[in-house]
Amino acid sequence: MKQIAGLPIDRIDGRAKVTGAAKYTADTDIPGVLHGVLVLSTIARGKITSIDTGRAKSAPGVVDVFTHLNTPRLTLLPFFPYTRGFIPMQDEIINHDGQPVAIVVAQTLEQAQYASTLVDVRYSQEVPKAVLGQVAGTEYVPDPALGEPNEFTRGDVTSAAADVKIDANYSSPTHHHNPIETSASLAVWQDGKLTAYETAQGIQFSRGVLAYSLGVQPTDVRVRTAYLGGGFGSKSVVLPHTLLTAAIARVLGQPLKVVLTRAAMYTSTGHRSEFRQRVALGATKDGKLTSLIQTTTQQASRTDEVTYNPTRSARMLYAVPNLQVRQQVAALDRPGAGFTRSPETAAHFGLETAMDELAYAVGVDPLELRLRNYAEVDPETRQPFTSRYLRDCYRMAANAFGWSRRSMKPGSTRDGQEFIGWGMATEAHSSLAFPSSALVQMNVDGTVLAQSSTQEIGTGTLTVMTQAVAEIMGTTVDAVTFQLGDSDLPAASWSAASATVKSVVAALDKAGKAVRDNVIKLAVADARSPLSGLAVDQVEAEHGHLFATGDRSRRDSYLDVMSRHGNVVATTAQTPSTPGYTTGAVFVEVRIDPRSGRVRVTRAVGAYDPGRVMNRKTARSQVIGGITWGIGFALMEQTVVDQRTARIVNPNLSGYLIPVNADVPDIQALFVDKPDPGSPALGARGFGEVPITGVPAAIGNAVFHATGRRIRDLPITQDKLL
Repeated sequence: MKQIAGLPIDRIDGRAKVTGAAKYTADTDIPGVLHGVLVLSTIARGKITSIDTGRAKSAPGVVDVFTHLNTPRLTLLPFFPYTRGFIPMQDEIINHDGQPVAIVVAQTLEQAQYASTLVDVRYSQEVPKAVLGQVAGTEYVPDPALGEPNEFTRGDVTSAAADVKIDANYSSPTHHHNPIETSASLAVWQDGKLTAYETAQGIQFSRGVLAYSLGVQPTDVRVRTAYLGGGFGSKSVVLPHTLLTAAIARVLGQPLKVVLTRAAMYTSTGHRSEFRQRVALGATKDGKLTSLIQTTTQQASRTDEVTYNPTRSARMLYAVPNLQVRQQVAALDRPGAGFTRSPETAAHFGLETAMDELAYAVGVDPLELRLRNYAEVDPETRQPFTSRYLRDCYRMAANAFGWSRRSMKPGSTRDGQEFIGWGMATEAHSSLAFPSSALVQMNVDGTVLAQSSTQEIGTGTLTVMTQAVAEIMGTTVDAVTFQLGDSDLPAASWSAASATVKSVVAALDKAGKAVRDNVIKLAVADARSPLSGLAVDQVEAEHGHLFATGDRSRRDSYLDVMSRHGNVVATTAQTPSTPGYTTGAVFVEVRIDPRSGRVRVTRAVGAYDPGRVMNRKTARSQVIGGITWGIGFALMEQTVVDQRTARIVNPNLSGYLIPVNADVPDIQALFVDKPDPGSPALGARGFGEVPITGVPAAIGNAVFHATGRRIRDLPITQDKLL
């Protein structure tokens, strides 16, 4: 069978996106649609004492103004980690700055925007807690969430012998998602049924939450997401404005659209928590780990205590016999946190920086130290990995980077005024998988239709799924139409937790093989077919044709078989899938101007073991995006919070700094590309979140190599190096 998955074909939706033909949620045009604009609280903790909507209601074009006094009551889904802990505008309580307190509905967006400035809200205010430093001593271990304990012990760290010890604290600030497309909702009710056009990373989950909150049957809700302009976790949950939009549209009896402003995204869609951690390593004099302690503290809110930044690297990456992991939270008067792309990165930064510190403490090259602590089996289960080629990743990336030429001495390499540093880190992230369904159908004309209610979030899902179906069926990419983005299609998983490929391709593989075999059965049972009389396993499919395995001159086409048969052949399959762990290695070069403290990343090489690569072009794009975000994580990204008011000071892209083209070097992406026999998805594992994970530590380690100064608190800004 000819391999099609893996080829670096262009994105199928690329032309639509670059020409503007692609219609996003906010672009959706429904006759008679009304526009809603949020009014956000200006305090972080307290109560609404009065709210005057009179002037707003009298403004031109205003249909109505909704507050906690007249907003329909909504039911919160019983605790589940992918939902928020409360729904706003249900009472007078204010839990955080920027909480919606009113929605102004008008005939046009401009009318709603103007009228929203006329709503007068008065508060009884309490002093908020804004940052972790203000709540020291209140940390606690929350109940288990996401199927994992928040405390984990292996062996006995108290009695573990150690010739060398590293014990240090590390921190990273709050980060916010900044997708190009802000979150938006458009709700349309007809005959008691809801169609929600939604910026959703999980349309089936959105359907269930909407149905529960609104008190209707899931079959009465349809969620559609044609395209998503980025999500990065911010659109994986069902956000309050989505529920409010649907509820208010039902009351008004007209379609209603609400599009969040950029500033509202900073208080309404979650974020990466402010994060502090202690990492303590014990090792023999030659660098073999004997113990590892990692205690993390992250920001929670008064309504949500989920630990969104897990510490799986400590548990799963290296061979260490004695381990203690503790995940704590401390409640602040801030919006609830949420999953932000590669949520394991925050804890991973501490571990991979501590490993670099250990390498210098024992006088061992940082790469060699990791090889000495290589996990030959799963450290938790003690079972062999279904496949793991992390050693290959180390070798490939190190050779491409030229790591063997590195002098270990800090500050030993200069180019004129600039100090040059080389650093590396392991990249690793777990991937989940969720039960998913898919339909595959062979049409009378020999073309293939495949359907699954996954979503294209900008990563190339549409393209990769089309390639997978073409390979499974043994036909061409042009002969396959893959439909997604509609909850009425066969149920599929979130586009989150690096789960999409592994979950959905597994279902496509099961359904596609069933259809292919059924078509072959039609051919071998047909006296008119050159394949007549063969067994099904004696026939293979390629490029839209069926061939006898031992004699390729005996061939029949899908088109001819289906034309003779006269009916479509379709199968819907559902398959569960298992979680996985994907690894890689990243090497970076930095140049630092000692006069200004400016850090530039000038080279980056990453090598990865994602199992089978499904499309080399989109996979490389994931690496470029991940390393770029890692540069931002290490050097510039931080949400600044006023410690007196708990208000975000920089809720915009002029004050929240992210890397631009000039900040990003040429990035070399390498892949082992060996199928994982334990994956039901053509040997592919989850990959999307891996390429950011080691980058912040690798950059910090390179800064140390360049200057001899260890920066443990991100971001590494110029003032910390002067």
